[in-house]
Amino acid sequence: MGRVQIAYDPAARMDVTTTEVVYKDDDHAELSITIFQPSGDGPFPALIRVHGGAWNVGTMDGAARIDQALAECGMVVAAMEHRRAPDYPYPAQVQDANAAIRWLKAHAADYKIDASSVGGAGDSSGAHTMLLNAMQPDNPLYMDGGDGDASVDYVIAMWGVLDPYTRYFYAKDHGREDIVKRTKAYFLTTDVMKQANPQMMIERGDPMRLPPVLIIQGDTDDNIPNYVPLMFVDTYAGAGGSVQIEWFPGMAHGFAVQAGEESDRAIEVMRAFVAKQIGAR
Repeated sequence: MGRVQIAYDPAARMDVTTTEVVYKDDDHAELSITIFQPSGDGPFPALIRVHGGAWNVGTMDGAARIDQALAECGMVVAAMEHRRAPDYPYPAQVQDANAAIRWLKAHAADYKIDASSVGGAGDSSGAHTMLLNAMQPDNPLYMDGGDGDASVDYVIAMWGVLDPYTRYFYAKDHGREDIVKRTKAYFLTTDVMKQANPQMMIERGDPMRLPPVLIIQGDTDDNIPNYVPLMFVDTYAGAGGSVQIEWFPGMAHGFAVQAGEESDRAIEVMRAFVAKQIGAR
């Protein structure tokens, strides 16, 4: 029997309903996830998104505009809550992302999901979290005693912290004490900033997977200097990974969560990227 056709069309605009459920309830915390469910019979691909906030703040509904827009094309989008620093330093957020992906795949039938077509996304520090899990989904530290498949087929990194060590010193040099404080609260030491670092993991040759990556980046982002994503693209491609960067002139950090012409273009780029990944499968 042939593979069932996935119900995804970047030009479609389906009705979407939202449901909030608990995906993790243990000794550490009770964590929720918001499911953006398109209408129809499916099966649908899925995307799980980790929210940003410098690992310390932010909420899972901070990029709901993007979640809604992607779901309208025939995709189940899951926006997850996670533990935050300073109460929960690294690797707590990566463990939560790992658990959320495994939970979503285990409950695929409940949401008409094709469990073999699951991508990951993250904004700002959430992109850092998702990339770490995508590159090492079976890392025992991230699985935290759990089992199941936490891999993702691709990653959408929106204004992502691709190199927290370099970004930490950039923030120190530019008087961004908010970023400095929150980075230290999550990583605790600069050695951990180097260890839990997508850029440096590739440079070191750590064992990892390299799923396709789309980077959405404003070129006037005073939170992420342009040389960080440029360096990551060169390094990721040099290691054999497929990576696409889309620049948005005049756009600042987090621009696509607000309505606007460039925000709409960013969503269209994401929709097309997802379609390409599904077509490649």
